[in-house]
Amino acid sequence: MDARDWDRVAWLRNWLDENADDAANRDTVRLLRVLKIGEEFGEVAEAVHGALGANPRKGASHTWDDVNKELCDVIVTAMVALSTCTPDPERALSEHLDHLVRRVMPG
Repeated sequence: MDARDWDRVAWLRNWLDENADDAANRDTVRLLRVLKIGEEFGEVAEAVHGALGANPRKGASHTWDDVNKELCDVIVTAMVALSTCTPDPERALSEHLDHLVRRVMPG
C-alpha cells in the first residue's frame, strides 16, 4: 500500500459524504459504512460458493477472479469505513498491522 491508495480512499469517502442523505447524522453514516463490510463479505461468500460449484442449483457460477474482485471490494469498503471512523486511517492501520506482526513474531 502507498499513500496514493489512501488518497483514492479519501476521494471515495468524500464522494460518498457529498452524496449522502443530509438527514443522516455522523453516527448513522459510520454505522452504515461499517455494516457495508458485511454486505460485501456476503458477495465474497457467494463468489466462493460459485467458484467451487458448491450450490448444485447454480453450479460453477463464478471464477476465482470473481472472488479476488469481491475481496478487493471488502478491503476498499473497510478502508472507507476506517477513514470515516478515524481522522488518520493510514496511521491506525499501520499501527494495528505492527501490533499483529509483533504478536506473532518469535522471541
